[in-house]
Amino acid sequence: MRRIFPVILVSLMAGAASAQTGSPGPQPAPLPPAIPVPQDIVYPGGTIQLSVDATQPAQGIMRVHETIPVAKSGPLTLYYPSWLPGNHKASGPINKLAGLAFHAGGQVMPWRRDPIDVYAFHIDVPEGAREVTADFQYLSPVESREGRVVSTDVIVNLEWNAVVLYPVGYFARRIPVQAEVKLPPGWGIGTALEGDNGRFKTTTLETLIDSPLLAGKYFSRVDIDPGAKVPVHLDIVADRPNQLKITPEQLAAHKALVQQAYKLYGSHHYDHYDFLLGLSAHVGGEGLEHHQSSEDITTEKYFIQWDKTFAGRDLLPHEYTHSWNGKFRRPADLWTPNYDVPMRGSLLWVYEGQTQFWGYVLAARSGLWDKQQALDAYAELAALYSTQAGRQWRPLEDTTLDPIISNRQPLPWRNYQRSEDYYNEGLMLWLDADSLIRQKTGGKKSLDDFAKAFFGINDGSFVPVTYTFDDVVKTLNDVMPYDWAGFLHAHVDQLAKPPMDGITRGGYRLVYTDKPSARTVSNNSQRKQENLSYSLGVVLDNKGKVIDVTWDGPAFKAGLALGTEIIAVNGVDYDADELKDAITEAKSDQAPIQLLVKRNDAFSTVSIAYHDGLRYPHLERVEGTPALLDALIAAKK
Repeated sequence: MRRIFPVILVSLMAGAASAQTGSPGPQPAPLPPAIPVPQDIVYPGGTIQLSVDATQPAQGIMRVHETIPVAKSGPLTLYYPSWLPGNHKASGPINKLAGLAFHAGGQVMPWRRDPIDVYAFHIDVPEGAREVTADFQYLSPVESREGRVVSTDVIVNLEWNAVVLYPVGYFARRIPVQAEVKLPPGWGIGTALEGDNGRFKTTTLETLIDSPLLAGKYFSRVDIDPGAKVPVHLDIVADRPNQLKITPEQLAAHKALVQQAYKLYGSHHYDHYDFLLGLSAHVGGEGLEHHQSSEDITTEKYFIQWDKTFAGRDLLPHEYTHSWNGKFRRPADLWTPNYDVPMRGSLLWVYEGQTQFWGYVLAARSGLWDKQQALDAYAELAALYSTQAGRQWRPLEDTTLDPIISNRQPLPWRNYQRSEDYYNEGLMLWLDADSLIRQKTGGKKSLDDFAKAFFGINDGSFVPVTYTFDDVVKTLNDVMPYDWAGFLHAHVDQLAKPPMDGITRGGYRLVYTDKPSARTVSNNSQRKQENLSYSLGVVLDNKGKVIDVTWDGPAFKAGLALGTEIIAVNGVDYDADELKDAITEAKSDQAPIQLLVKRNDAFSTVSIAYHDGLRYPHLERVEGTPALLDALIAAKK
């Protein structure tokens, strides 16, 4: 019986399968009607009136009253913006919307959320109604664990996409909106919108959502292009009034940023520009591009500890560059007519990668970074991508999907999984391209020529011009004939060697010493961490908790993972200096490093056989070679 059982079992399974095949099993329930496709026609209802009461900033409550005119009765779908430019994913904060109620003709109107697209709300407009009112609250996080904090007792960062509903079926540029905001008395307002006292001129939904507001009790507006026909300002808000003070040296660097950008691109695509510069320990950090402004929310120490906060000073140059690359010129598959159409980011290595490239360059050319600070920044990236294990299996192009795949959440093995590397590896790609052009043209041409030819067109025009891969290749060939398609494919969609040619061709080599660069020290201080990525293969917070582990590095091989706490080093209570001393001593005595660690509720001792000492990345000049990298970051005359 034991021998024939499998045969009997197979026979029984075959009979069951036959019976199942002949039976009418479940069928899928029909899907609800699709959200209407947007049309390039004027919204027939008229101008939407949008009023936001932000007079409860300490509680993070914004009360919204919206009047939406309608041209006819019957079904109406209103949408809360989901796919937002610059976020590269569906990120509208729909979970922060509360208290939603619709009225028409003095009557409450029932609403139904779409069961598939939760950003869509369906209502039925009664006969004879000429407008629908919507009332709701936007509830800003009050703690960072709830999401990005945008409202405190002294600062409000109002992004209009968070406080508006719009009728589907129309291009955003065809929906007129008149908006106003009420803030605490005496607060200053920074925004690209035109208006007075928080009441703004009628504009399009597209322009409104592209024109956020930064307001605060402590506010200063600084002209960084005095006398220009096209004004550029720093609109600064801060936690405390002393944080607003800007020195002549700091002012000069921000003025130079504008001039260096104009020399690079040879154009502008705005009639005024506002850097919305928030200096806060409490409002969530932000860097988000807009056509005539940018949200630049950074440390409250930005001005008052200028010598220590330089590592993040490429933020403004990066977001400013987006006015040209990302807002004026935009990848064709990333441009969408409104905020319910999904975006596709296949060219984010151009959109963000080249923007990151020019952000570094403009930081150096303007004086926001000095030369050494810039070189240290490139050394950091060179070290990262020459050791990143994830590059062995995942091409750069695939990382353009990471905003959707990872939703910008922390990863357990960042070094191996990769993340949004189209930013920084994209930078290294364009560094390679620049050095190649400089080398082959004897310094007569560079990526500057590409920037002017590609982004500098249609001076003064606000109308976006989309681009494709072929457009990028054509302009590169116009600058210098070469197999640019092959060059880009090798970098982008193939598993390529570490992107180091821009460094080596630029006249430098990556080296490691036992002394951290000033940038490493600054980053460690700002992030409250100890970065030992290139020695022990681990990054620790200031209490000894593991926050990153290098795949296949010494710490990885010893079994460390994120969340592990180091309790003691070689039998002595942990501190960062004790660990660094142990790493140094192990280089000479060849004894393994003993760590007492805690993971969850369990304690254990791990032994790490690492003997190469402390290693921090630096760039070293190769004498006798052309200093092409120096030429790149030098200020344009």
